[in-house]
Amino acid sequence: MRSLILIINVPKMYADTQLAHVFIPGKNWKLSLAELITFLEARNGIFKVNAISREFFVMDLQGAEAPRIEDLGGAIKIGTLSKIIPTESLRKAFLENNKETKAQIEEELAASNVVSGMLDKASGKYLFGVSIYCTAEKLRPISNKIHRFVGSSIKRELARRGVRSEFMGFSRDREQPQLTHVEVIKKKLIENKAEVLLCIGNEQTWLAVTTAVHDPFEFQKRDVGKPNQRKIFAIPPRLAKIMVNLSACTPRKVLLDPFCGVGTILQEALLAKAKVIGLDINPWCVKAASENLEWLKQEYSLVDAEYRILQGDALNLTRRIGTEVDCIVTEPDLGPALLDVPTTPYAQKIIEKLTPLYFGFLEEAFNVLRRDGRLVIVTPYLKTRSGKPVTMRIEEKAVEVGFRNVYTFQREVFAEGIVVKEEMRDMGSFVDVAERHKTGREIHVFQK
Repeated sequence: MRSLILIINVPKMYADTQLAHVFIPGKNWKLSLAELITFLEARNGIFKVNAISREFFVMDLQGAEAPRIEDLGGAIKIGTLSKIIPTESLRKAFLENNKETKAQIEEELAASNVVSGMLDKASGKYLFGVSIYCTAEKLRPISNKIHRFVGSSIKRELARRGVRSEFMGFSRDREQPQLTHVEVIKKKLIENKAEVLLCIGNEQTWLAVTTAVHDPFEFQKRDVGKPNQRKIFAIPPRLAKIMVNLSACTPRKVLLDPFCGVGTILQEALLAKAKVIGLDINPWCVKAASENLEWLKQEYSLVDAEYRILQGDALNLTRRIGTEVDCIVTEPDLGPALLDVPTTPYAQKIIEKLTPLYFGFLEEAFNVLRRDGRLVIVTPYLKTRSGKPVTMRIEEKAVEVGFRNVYTFQREVFAEGIVVKEEMRDMGSFVDVAERHKTGREIHVFQK
């Protein structure tokens, strides 16, 4: 009698696999998850988060339209679910070297719509790749072994069906067997349904096909290809897009950036089809932002783009703007450019000097926001020689003014059984800082 096959087909909740998706986040995975949840909620989507980790998220998007990857700043890849595999099967196959279980896994891979999708696109010598994202600690050290097995199994099945194929390998210095987004783009794996994602959790493993991948070349164009750049503390377009999404900005909403600089945040809001207003006290910035938005309008054929850039003081918003806005997304002054990591006393002096600007702005922002409108604001996050960062605590002032803190991970969007740690549930801000930088960003989300 044949033993029980441990691999299971997609359960009822995933009966339409087009509605179940895997998301591969960037390095700041909590920020990426907050962006994704807010993006879907803002569009009244019905969805459940079925798995979270720093390596991947799994979401059931029943009743929610899957986001386009170009609408997100924090997602690297999006995949459509094909099968769910008990992770115990992988442990038995690769830690215990159980040959029968390996044969069963190979049989299920061969019968999956991963292979059938490849057959639809295969012509000539077909190139495909496999990326492993693993949170199960005991399996992580043998990810390369699992990678070779999955790739070889698919290659044998393609050969059995008359398709010659080539399975992409990796250099030995690669930490994990994962294709980069650049590799996926250059090898045209999306068009050919040719990247397989194996996302290994502690209890379940998800098999998916990559359907979209982050295009760094588009973000690079909007960063260094626009007419005017700001070299010091230039906010990256990817982070600007994340912040726009955290503000729950949707098409036709009015978004304001009162410290707009050269307009990076405004660019991403325009691409989200918002109506945008920029304000800056510096006349050069007003001119630079206007030129950049006109360039964006032409470059991306934004025929209906609506924007205006004004010169003025962010501490006098009520009189200068003259209207209520739906969202405010902004990065005020972060202090001086630091050549060296500062001492704690010097970092504290920087914060003290900037505090009146931020506190005064909070009151003005509250006045011009519509009810339930959101404020997404960056404050400086200063590394110090002591190793303990110095930050600006603006939450108490924001509440005093009338704002509410937004705690994204307290939402009822997590499936039963998903444990969200208390420190994550209590997160009202997100830190984003590069290792080489002395000044980082703390991103706060408030609601009126």
